[in-house]
Amino acid sequence: MALIIRSEIDKATQAITTALPWRDYYELTKPKVVMLMLLTSLIGMLLATPSPAPLWLLVLGNLGIGLCAGAAAAVNHLVDRHVDVKMARTFHRPVANGRITPTNALLFSALLGGAGLWILSSFINALTAWLTLASLLGYAVIYTLFLKRATPQNIVIGGLAGAAPPLLGWTAVTGELDGHGLLLVLIIFAWTPPHFWALALYRKKEYAKAGIPMLPVTHGDSYTRLHIVLYTVILIAVTLLPFATRMMGYCYLVGALVLGAGFLYRALKLLVSKDPKQGLETFKFSIIYLMALFVVMLVDHYLFPIPVYGA
Repeated sequence: MALIIRSEIDKATQAITTALPWRDYYELTKPKVVMLMLLTSLIGMLLATPSPAPLWLLVLGNLGIGLCAGAAAAVNHLVDRHVDVKMARTFHRPVANGRITPTNALLFSALLGGAGLWILSSFINALTAWLTLASLLGYAVIYTLFLKRATPQNIVIGGLAGAAPPLLGWTAVTGELDGHGLLLVLIIFAWTPPHFWALALYRKKEYAKAGIPMLPVTHGDSYTRLHIVLYTVILIAVTLLPFATRMMGYCYLVGALVLGAGFLYRALKLLVSKDPKQGLETFKFSIIYLMALFVVMLVDHYLFPIPVYGA
């Protein structure tokens, strides 16, 4: 009976997927990841000037950045299709599962990337378009094709590409590079290792099976847990730089310290815990942490502008 029910469910799922192929292409863009990137991009735009940026710029800027991010994600699906089928977390992905052919995935990626770069270069500015292209290539080519399989420091080095969105948002508004915009990149760059290594701990067996040299696979759980704590301390120190440079005020300082203490508590709990699910819980908290930190930045920026822009 159970087999019959499972067979019917599979048939129904296949019928829905066939009828709605756009869902597979939507999944190809890694929408949850892109949404988080667009949140940081939008906040970069909002923090770039004392007054709100024009609505058209916010919409078109994030549309262009989002399309390019989706293009990079599609390339990741394409390149990792042989690895994805070996992991429980990713075996159902559309290219790995055969619902989208590699050729169609590549064409879809080219279409998204081309459209995104055209929007940025035509309606925003050339600097943002070039930086977005560099970020796209950094993730889709340098990280996905080379670093991911070459070194356990893959996520540390490759994390720079994923940290770019707030800077892209900043340059979309100002048209120029700025130290404060680079600080936003530095925060995400420092956040990425403890964020992703926590998930890697939880998925260690799958990464080992797929032959991906993530830190827990090459150096063990204890080593990884310790480095999550150390990188969390680095992250907390980095998040104090916006206050030290007078980009942010005391509201942000309090928020950053409280959130940092929460992240450090999670990291220390992971260090001593034997619960295999603790890595996943830390991973989930890290996402909430980053979103909350950027929201605190916005609150400080708009409600307490004098400490931010004072001489």
